[in-house]
Amino acid sequence: MIQFLLNQRLITTDKPASTTLLDFIRYDENLRGTKIGCREGDCGACTILIGSLKNGKMEYISATSCLTPLPNAHGKHIVTVEGTNLIDKLNQAQQAMVDCSGTQCGFCTPGFINSMSGYALTCSQVTLENAISAIDGNICRCTGYKSIERAAAKFTEKLENKDQQNPLHWLVANEFIPEYFLEVPKRIEAIQNKVYSSNGQVAIGGGTDLYVQKHDELHDIDLDYLFDKKELNGITFSGNICTLKSSATVTDLMDNEALLNAIPNWYNYLKLLSSTPIRNIATISGNIANGSPIGDFTIILLAMKAKLTLTNKEKVSRQVALKDFYLGYKTLDKKADEIITEITFEVPKNGTKFNFEKVCKRQYLDIASVNTAITITVNGNVINDAQISIGGVGPIPKYLAKTNAFLVGKELNIATLKEVETILQTELSPISDARGTETYKRLLARQLFFAHFLTLFPETFKMDDLV
Repeated sequence: MIQFLLNQRLITTDKPASTTLLDFIRYDENLRGTKIGCREGDCGACTILIGSLKNGKMEYISATSCLTPLPNAHGKHIVTVEGTNLIDKLNQAQQAMVDCSGTQCGFCTPGFINSMSGYALTCSQVTLENAISAIDGNICRCTGYKSIERAAAKFTEKLENKDQQNPLHWLVANEFIPEYFLEVPKRIEAIQNKVYSSNGQVAIGGGTDLYVQKHDELHDIDLDYLFDKKELNGITFSGNICTLKSSATVTDLMDNEALLNAIPNWYNYLKLLSSTPIRNIATISGNIANGSPIGDFTIILLAMKAKLTLTNKEKVSRQVALKDFYLGYKTLDKKADEIITEITFEVPKNGTKFNFEKVCKRQYLDIASVNTAITITVNGNVINDAQISIGGVGPIPKYLAKTNAFLVGKELNIATLKEVETILQTELSPISDARGTETYKRLLARQLFFAHFLTLFPETFKMDDLV
C-alpha cells in the first residue's frame, strides 16, 4: 500500500504504482487546481510541493506531478494549490498575484502559487533573484511575465523578516501557509516508517525521463521504484573523490557545500540544467542511463573522470569508466538486470580548473545544441592534464581522447589551441537536425572549446586571438 498526506488528508491507496501523482490528484481525489499541460515537465501547470521529514523537520521541494510516480509520494506530504488556501482569505502568494495582475487566463496560476509557496517554505536567503529562480519551471503564455515578476518582488518583500529558526510558525502567523502545516511533522512521523518496497524488472528514479518517453507504456511494465530506497541515496567524499548514490538529484549536487566551495560557478553551471521542479526530482544516474548524446550531467562527469558501479539483481557489482559506458546511440555497456548504484568522480583540487559551456535556443530550460566541459591542470605554462568532453556532435556523449592526449605536455598558448582544434574536429561526427546543421555544430564546438580557455585563462587568451 502507498500512504501519504495529501494536503490535510491521509491517503492510503493500492492504485497501480505506475499511476502519476498528477492523475491520482485530479481523477481519484478530484483536486482540479493541479492542471494537465504538457505531461513532459516543461510547463509547470502541474507543479505540486513534496515535503519529507528529515532530522525532525519538514523539507519541501517543488515537483512536476505529471512525471512523479505514485510510490515517490509514499511517507511524504503532498501539497496541491488547494492545500495552500487559508480560511476566507488569500495567502501571500495569491494576494501578490492579484495585486500585481499576475494572472490572466489563470491556467498556469496554480503552478506559480505552489512554486512561490514552496519558496517561502525553503528559502534561507530571501532575495528577488532566488524568488524568480523558484518559478523558473512555470510557463505563462498570457502575461509576458513582468506582472508575475512584480508579484514575486512583492512576495519577497513580505518574506524579508522570515524567522529562520522557527519558519513554519512564522509562515503561518504571516499568512503564507495554512495552520495545518504545524501538525504535519507529527503526522508524517507516524507513517514514514511504513516502507514501500518494489523489485520490478525496469528501474525508475525520479520519472523525468521514462514518463516523457513511455508514459502510456509504463502501465504495462513491471517497475522497480528506486527514488526513496535508503541505500541508493546520499553523497559522500573521500579526499577529492565524490561518490553519488544513484538516487542523488541535480538539486542535491547544486546545494552541496563541498562542491560549491571546490568548484567556482558550480551553482551557475547547474542552473543551466532544466528547471527547479525537474532538478528537484531528476536523478544523475537517470541522466546517464538515458544515453542522450547531449545529456548535460553526462558531459560534466565525463570531464571529471567519472566511474560507474553497476549492480545486478544478485547484488554482484562491477565498475566501468563513464567514457567506456556508451557503445553506440542509446546503446550502453549495461545488462538488462543491472542498475547504476554509484557514481564516483574527481573533484578538482590543487589548481585544477573546471568549466562547462552550453548553447541552446534559450539560455535556460532547453536542450543543448552543443555542450562541453573541461577539467584542466596547468603547471607554470605547461598543461599537465586535460579532460574535455562534448555533446551534440555525434551519436554518444563524446570523450575527446585524441584532443586530451595531444594537450598533455604542451605549452598553454594560442598556437597550441589552434593546432589542437583541428584534431578536435576529427573526433566529431555531427548531423544536421532540429538543433542545427552539421556546419553550425562544428562551429559551436570550435567556439565553445575556445570559450573554456577564455574563461579559465583570461590573462593568457583574448577573444581577438581565437575568433
